Amino acid sequence: MNSSSYNSNVSSILSYRDSASTAMAKNLIILALGLTINSINCALIHTFRKHQVFYVNPRYILFIHLVVNDMIQLTTTVSLFVISYVFYKINVSVCCLIVTVAVFTTLNTPINLAVMAMECYIAVCFPLRHAELCTVRRTYILIVCIWVLSAVSLMPDLFLILASEPAWLFFSTVFCDRDTMFRHPVSIKKRDISYIVYLTGVWLTLLFAYIKIFFVAQAANSADGNAKKARNTILLHGFQLLLCMLTYIAPMLRNSLVYWFPKHYIHVLFVWYIIIQVLPRFISPIVYGLRDKIFKQHLRKYLISKDYMLL
Repeated sequence: MNSSSYNSNVSSILSYRDSASTAMAKNLIILALGLTINSINCALIHTFRKHQVFYVNPRYILFIHLVVNDMIQLTTTVSLFVISYVFYKINVSVCCLIVTVAVFTTLNTPINLAVMAMECYIAVCFPLRHAELCTVRRTYILIVCIWVLSAVSLMPDLFLILASEPAWLFFSTVFCDRDTMFRHPVSIKKRDISYIVYLTGVWLTLLFAYIKIFFVAQAANSADGNAKKARNTILLHGFQLLLCMLTYIAPMLRNSLVYWFPKHYIHVLFVWYIIIQVLPRFISPIVYGLRDKIFKQHLRKYLISKDYMLL
């Protein structure tokens, strides 16, 4: 990555610009969606924090970690979206920090979904050993492992930039985007390989958990409500993961989008951004925040008390 490659990338991106009114409308839509989802997530976090019953349940600990992770991810990606319209180019060091946080949290999501699927599998298939296998301590260790796995995938890219780029580059400005920051051929190749490995592992985990839970539900002659609910939960995880996967194949599809929609490319990217970055973060509150009876009960009490205070 050198100065000319930076300028070339910026020029190619900035050639697709919206009118002032269109840009304003897009930014308002993104900000409204981001604030709405994060407001819901804040209510979920507050509900979790105020009730001790959630502190000792690995399922809710994993869920709230996913919610916090999604809040960070959504905040950083929305910030990058707005920055791309307001400032166009920002300091490389600041951009590197924002992109690093966004990539970290994006990689965390599928791994967290896989761990939650395995917790459902243990709860349904080994209910007598669930308390033994799924402890609070092991849950927090797994959360640390999730971040370590994401770090293993991303940190080499950061070291490669520090080792191969001149110091003055970090004081310059650039259009902030992951493809701009991590353009080294080694980083691109490693990214594609790591995406394939991570997603294959996560999909196999979800498929294994769903099949096992499905057979348990069938053996119970569809009378086991917990098994059926767990099966539906994993289906939602699978749909959420499917949307997250679009993030990983975005680099490969971007050139195709330019070819298919040359005149509407920037609008297609806007819709693409909502589908792969915003929509998956909207599903997380639904899976447990609205479908789980215990969490929904405490959340309703919080919302009612909040409305009462406003009155």
